[in-house]
Amino acid sequence: MKQVLRIAAAASLAFAIVGCTVQERVVVKEPPQKVVVRHMPAPIQEVVSVQPAPGYAWVPGHWVWHQNGWQWQAGHWYQGNVRPMPAIVVEQITVAPSPAHFWIPGHWKWHNGEWEWARGHWES
Repeated sequence: MKQVLRIAAAASLAFAIVGCTVQERVVVKEPPQKVVVRHMPAPIQEVVSVQPAPGYAWVPGHWVWHQNGWQWQAGHWYQGNVRPMPAIVVEQITVAPSPAHFWIPGHWKWHNGEWEWARGHWES
């Protein structure tokens, strides 16, 4: 567990970014049994284009789990207000349904003009 915390702290420092990129942190509390966690890749640094018109806000790019893999959702302009991505939800990893399953951590995704939490879950 201490090694996981050290890795998480090192990853937080490594992913400290500036400018127009989003830092996504996922904190999970792992159970005592050995589990495979499919963590999202490091954020991709994006260049924000010129605002197309007044009233548009930038939705930063972010990773989402889609069809058995992490997929980058590129940042884009949205007509309306964009709240900052909320804080990460700390989730408890439950017992795996089988040794063949792996854990997909929960993450925020942009959906219908709002940030929506996609809960962590097991896949095989």
